[in-house]
Amino acid sequence: MKVMVVGAGTMGSGIAQVFAQWEEAERVYLADVDAALAENGKRLIAKTLARLVAKERLSQEQADAVLDKLVTGTKEIGADADWVIEAAIEDVAAKKRLLRELDGIVREDAVFATNTSSLSITELSAGLNHTLIGMHFFNPAPVMKLVEIISGALTPQNVAERAEMLAKSLGKEPVRVKEAPGFVVNRLLIPMINEAVFLLSEGVASAEDIDTAMRLGANHPMGPLALCDLIGLDVVLTIMQTLQAETGDDKYRPAPLLRKMVRAGKLGRKSGEGFFSYK
Repeated sequence: MKVMVVGAGTMGSGIAQVFAQWEEAERVYLADVDAALAENGKRLIAKTLARLVAKERLSQEQADAVLDKLVTGTKEIGADADWVIEAAIEDVAAKKRLLRELDGIVREDAVFATNTSSLSITELSAGLNHTLIGMHFFNPAPVMKLVEIISGALTPQNVAERAEMLAKSLGKEPVRVKEAPGFVVNRLLIPMINEAVFLLSEGVASAEDIDTAMRLGANHPMGPLALCDLIGLDVVLTIMQTLQAETGDDKYRPAPLLRKMVRAGKLGRKSGEGFFSYK
């Protein structure tokens, strides 16, 4: 099977690594708006594989075989792909524009999947000639086992079944989800993170103590504010805005402190500073 992942950032490169490590993948295209960005995504994968080799979790030969499957460039390189995974920024207009561009490039019988974490599959698929399904991987994609398989109103049942089988063959644990704002994980998780931001802004506890309370009191492996930093404050804000817009419910209103920090460019790990410092 030939797979193209479009979007070579953290999520896209991680998804491309998952497919490149899959024995049944013949070739994995990693594409972005600029070939240099795609090549940088491949370098991220090479660094990850090098760490696995150093820890003796992977042989050098296996790492080389994974890298040999990866072909980088712009979206035109994957015209013969069987599956296309869209991993662009979490913006409905940007995703719709990209999917329509891909619609005119990729072979007619290919299946499109979107890695959106909260957007409507039905809206994204409207007007496409290709079938679209949601395949929501979690960060870091090579490590996290879960994949949410989301069907929109226009997604055929057999495509959902194929996506579920594909996820299992990748060594993942798929869950089938009907389209709804935030799906399952983010519908539960993101409001919890948002509430932690409210607690911080109200001075109820420090960031360190909020996270310690949830790690030791709720047995969470990571506190909500550290998790927010890992996900990206901008991504969390976008999902909260989507939840509020789609449901019309004010319980999903983003915390003002979250908006303020995004405006200040304090986006978490990727910017070097969020609720904690990573500089």
